[in-house]
Amino acid sequence: MRILHVDTGRSLRGGQRQLLMLLHGLREHGHEQTLLARGPTLDHWDGLEVSAANLVRAARKTELIHAHDARAHTLAAVLCPGKPLVVARRVAFGVRSGFLSRWKYSRADRFIAVSQYVRSRLLDAGIPSSRIAVVYDGTPVPGEPAPLLGSAEPALVVAPAIDDPLKGGELIRTCCDNAGVKLRLSKDLPADLREAALFVYLTENEGLGSAILLAMTYGVPVVASRIGGIPEIVEHGVTGLLADNRVEDVTSKIRRLVDDRSLASACAQRAYQQVRERFSDDIMFRQTEDVYRALLASNSPL
Repeated sequence: MRILHVDTGRSLRGGQRQLLMLLHGLREHGHEQTLLARGPTLDHWDGLEVSAANLVRAARKTELIHAHDARAHTLAAVLCPGKPLVVARRVAFGVRSGFLSRWKYSRADRFIAVSQYVRSRLLDAGIPSSRIAVVYDGTPVPGEPAPLLGSAEPALVVAPAIDDPLKGGELIRTCCDNAGVKLRLSKDLPADLREAALFVYLTENEGLGSAILLAMTYGVPVVASRIGGIPEIVEHGVTGLLADNRVEDVTSKIRRLVDDRSLASACAQRAYQQVRERFSDDIMFRQTEDVYRALLASNSPL
């Protein structure tokens, strides 16, 4: 297949990391790809800067377009009518109900929702279920998880360093102070997770939470908000602990996993196995390919 990927993000966040992973996987599967992106994404993959002219030119040489964010969706819908269009939907926000939004969403041939929760938001907006596929984020899975660190005090809690008021930065700081643990807000999760006793992910709105999957592959137990698509990857008491976004509840969940290392170890081991079985990068590659093939088959003349 010849695939054009379009992403307008100016920073390297979860969606861009998933895109880069997908590019590598699809290349290994023998597909021809073109990337239009910005900034740090282009530092990690040879592509072109997003522009109207580049998009129109590149679309002529590809079989389908995969738009990876809302702005890319808009550009492809306006500039490339008639070209098969797949749109990634990662956010848990509802779809706007205005005329222009309805037109834009009617233009997409297929939506790839990052979770069942995100799928439900698309269904609420009137998108037919036949146009929505759920493809969870993927992550590379090592042969064995790292051994869980012991109970040294103060335990190190790692959380993502994200400049987003919805990501609960102040709540995490307060809860870690109350729990008597050391907090590291990380800009390099692969490095910092190797030292972590616990991973905490708090948010007010979340489609899935790919950073949680990464922590699971490192064998780090997780405390996360009971929000959006997160309960689809964190089963409370089984693969981690879910918490309401209240100081008392989050603090108690942190202390529970710090104090009960048997529970923490069991959750981490079950979470790692779950990632291997349901959320590996190869599963994500193959399910995305299936969406592409189904779309192209439906557009082929009889």
